[in-house]
This record gives sequence, C-alpha cells and structure tokens, in this order.
Amino acid sequence: MRTTVGIIGAGPAGLLLARLLHRAGIDSVVLESRDRAYVEHRQRAGILEQGTVDVLRAAGAGERMDREGLRHDGIELRFDRRRHRVDFPGLTGGRSVMVYAQTEVCKDLIALQLKEGGPLLFEAEALAVEGAEGDRPRVRFRHQGREDVLECDYAVGCDGFWGVTRKAFPAALSRTFERTYPYAWLGILADVAPSHDELVYARHDRGFALLSMRSPSVSRLYLQVPADTKADDWSEEEIWDELERRFETDDDWRLERGPITQKSVTPMRSFVHEPMRHGRLLLAGDAAHIVPPTGAKGLNLAVGDVVTLARALAHEKETGSAELLDAYSATCLRRVWQAERFSCDMTTMLHPAPDATPFDARLQLARLDRIATSRAAATDLAEAYTGFPLDG
Repeated sequence: MRTTVGIIGAGPAGLLLARLLHRAGIDSVVLESRDRAYVEHRQRAGILEQGTVDVLRAAGAGERMDREGLRHDGIELRFDRRRHRVDFPGLTGGRSVMVYAQTEVCKDLIALQLKEGGPLLFEAEALAVEGAEGDRPRVRFRHQGREDVLECDYAVGCDGFWGVTRKAFPAALSRTFERTYPYAWLGILADVAPSHDELVYARHDRGFALLSMRSPSVSRLYLQVPADTKADDWSEEEIWDELERRFETDDDWRLERGPITQKSVTPMRSFVHEPMRHGRLLLAGDAAHIVPPTGAKGLNLAVGDVVTLARALAHEKETGSAELLDAYSATCLRRVWQAERFSCDMTTMLHPAPDATPFDARLQLARLDRIATSRAAATDLAEAYTGFPLDG
C-alpha cells in the first residue's frame, strides 16, 4: 500500500487528522488495531474546549455535537462546604466548553471517513515503523491474518501511550518527563439525571469528587481512591454514600442516586515525550503526552496536535516549504506544557495526598479561596479550562 500520510490509530487524534487532511486534498490511510465497535464504545473524555468545538464544526463534524452536546458556561468548585461558580464567558470574553463524549466524536468522524475519506482499516495492528530517517517511512502491520507494508511520505503515531510508534524514536534522541500520582479515580456511569447542570469539582478532606454527565439522563461521577483500588472493591451503596459526603454543602443541595451501569478505575499520571518528531515520523495525542484527567485536557491536547500538523502538511503541499513541519514539535510542546501545568495545578489543589499534613490542607483551601475571591485567579482558571490557543 502507498499513501501520503500513514496514520496509526483511529482514536480522535487519528480520525480528526485524516478528516483535516482529506479537506486539504492530502490522502491518508488509517490503521487501527481494534475493531470498530471497540473504538466507538470505549469510555474516555467528555469535555471539549472551545477550540475543539470550533475545529469539529469547521471540519464538517459538528452537526450531531451541536444537536446533542451540552454547552457549559462554567464549573462549580466546592470546598469547606461552600459553593463557588466560575463563569467562563464572563471571564474569557465569551468562551465555553461542550459536554460531548469522546465515543460520540469518534462515531461522527468514523462515519465521515468511511463515507468521504481514504481507507480506514480496523483490526490492522501496526507492528513497527521503519525508515523514519529516509524519504519513505514504512509501517509494517498485520491485517486479516497476513502482514503487509504501508509506504508513506509521513507516518503519524496516534496510537496512544502503549502504541508502537514512540518505540521507533532512537533512545539517544528521546527525553521523557513523568509524574505518577499516589491516587486514582473510581469512575461510574449511572442512569440518573445529573444532580447539577454544570460540572462540580469538590475538594474534601476525605478526597476529591467530580460530578459530570454524558447526557441529560446519564451521570458520570468520580471519587478519589487509593492507587491500588479495584473497581469491585466498592459496592454501589458505598459509592453513593461517599459521593454524598464529599459533595456536602451548607445549603439544601442533594445528590440524586440511580443504577450504576459501569465502574472503572483511572490511574493518574503526567507524561511528556520530547521531541514529537523524528525524521518523517511524528507523534500526536497520548502517544506523546498524558495528563491527569482533572483539567479535561487529554482529548483537547490531541486536537491541538493534529490541527498543528494538518496545517503544516497543507502548508508544505501548497508552498513546498517545510518550515511549519520543522517547527511542529516545538509548537505543540509549548501548548502541551501549559496543559501539563494546569492539569497538575488542578490535581494538587483538589486531591489530598495520602501523606498530606494539616498545613497542606490549609494551602489547598487558600488556593481555592483565592479563585473564589480574585477575578485574576478565576480568569486564569477559566482561560486554561476553556482552552489554550490551537496555534501554539
């Protein structure tokens, strides 16, 4: 097989890149190791920044998002039994976010790719990327029981943290930066209407809690738990009881309960691989960086990467200049490190560490009170949450 851009991974990064390249007149082939049903149903992120929403609309992938997604103009912070709302449009000049699950983004992009775009091969396992230093990198992959080779001008790794593409970077070139947090999130999906119309981030001495949603009738909630927790360690009643404790306030707000349809545990880590380009091999999304989910940045960082890359490839096609491609890694990493900073700040502000002292607890409350009483501090949070500029 031969194409201009070989894309490994059909998550939101790979699918959106293929869509943007198609609209720029650049052909691509997408290889995905899983089957279509798995890609369309794996639960991941649910918050889209303003820039992500704008990109999906411009790419022709926003119709169902605009019909079914939930625009949110703020979040609520809870601490010390108090409630404080952060008003996004008022602090950012009109920006907001959209609640629309990654599963739905993938469904929309897959449908468009199969209808209008280039080849999208499911159950096509990438085995290795070779020849990244030359003019024609090759992706060896297995599909329908036999091995094949995809030759391309550029190979793009959108295959996540555990994929093969990052392994093609020489050890002498690679630098990694990582932090592992000493806790995890126990997440649930529940068939009950959300108990609040915006996301609620709660800092409690017993641990962090997050109230989110997937639709007007499905709630998504999280509890901070020890890092070695298994989902079955908690019964439904124990989960709801603990959520009630951590969301408690001094007013009459109540948490609505319902049947839990899914439980999972998410580890908390920060990770960055530098650089994001080696020859004609480029990384995007989780293949290059991981953030803790507190800041809702993972999916949105992937979108920033592929928008930057699509612009660079289109620029080379139109002008013959590789200037933007040469700057790809540095351009993306500026945004990546700002997202890492914000995600780490949100995580450490809201999660009591296992070895936290009373002094640490008072500092967390002071940071939250500063956001509640200072427009400058609230603006910094709102600008970061609604999204850093996609142009780097």
